[in-house]
Amino acid sequence: MILAAGLGTRLRPLTYVMPKPVAPVLNKPIVAWIAELLARHGFDQVVTNLSYLPEQIREVLGDGSSFGLRISYSEEPEPLGTAGGVGKVRDFLGETESFLIISGDALTTIDLSAMREAHEAHVERGAILTIATKRVEDTSQFGVVITGDDGRVQGFQEKPEPSEALSDLANCGIYMFKSEIFDHFPPPDQRSPAGDDDQPPGFVDWAMDIFPALLEGDIPFYSHEIDAYWNDIGSVGEFVQGNLDALEGAVGIEPPAPAVKEGVYAGEGCDLDGVKVKPPLLIGSGCHVGIGADLHGPVVVGDGCRLGADAMLRDCVVLPGAEIPAGGLVVGGLYGVEADRPLG
Repeated sequence: MILAAGLGTRLRPLTYVMPKPVAPVLNKPIVAWIAELLARHGFDQVVTNLSYLPEQIREVLGDGSSFGLRISYSEEPEPLGTAGGVGKVRDFLGETESFLIISGDALTTIDLSAMREAHEAHVERGAILTIATKRVEDTSQFGVVITGDDGRVQGFQEKPEPSEALSDLANCGIYMFKSEIFDHFPPPDQRSPAGDDDQPPGFVDWAMDIFPALLEGDIPFYSHEIDAYWNDIGSVGEFVQGNLDALEGAVGIEPPAPAVKEGVYAGEGCDLDGVKVKPPLLIGSGCHVGIGADLHGPVVVGDGCRLGADAMLRDCVVLPGAEIPAGGLVVGGLYGVEADRPLG
């Protein structure tokens, strides 16, 4: 299951105009990278929950055939929490012994095949769940997982200060469950402490409802530590950094445009004559770049952008359709258009 129903409030103002899973990394929506990852590791049947700006996600994923997947959708008129959307499609997910949950807004190249092997080994030890984790320096930005020497999960801390953290293993929000997990979901009419007074029936939260129940019941589940790149795109700064990391080769994904010279990728209809370029650089299709423009990488420019003469870009991401005036300067951030006003 790809989770794609969130509002993406921490990524505003970008998410005023698009749902977080559609935010582009190297000019391709994050959720499209996730779909390709799933297909690459042998997954073929996928359900995706939708709530905020759902048609944009449907437009990217379609029926899944372009990715080698079969994708169906679960609409949530009201968001059901981090786990409620999973509970809503239990009939689909419960058809197999185990299933994967992955965020549609996580930029990662996690080895899901290796995680599957680890999960199968954990199941043999009686586990019901495997959680992907990654070591981080600043625990105050993440929920962390506390484990024993054998990797069994013993508890959690939510964004602890490094001096108070009992672990540096961040919860990546990527899970493999046995289908028996649904036996530990609360009744639909039980109110979750994670929701507000207006929470809809079926609202469930992993951290406040499910994981505490497993710990209290002494039901084993384990951490699977990963080395792969992982960025939960929790802020505009992390979104920009994820793009620049990907362009510089740190993520392990390739720009979806041909290389016109080493480290410079340009889509169809993009003419760079008379333009100063310093790799790495990705320019989308249908862009106009004025004479004398200076593009000092790492820079990612979306499709259909217009960069005026002598404009200068450096260490930045420009969203599709944006216009930068002649002599304009964009350094170290995100630039786009929302209702004819600059985003960044």
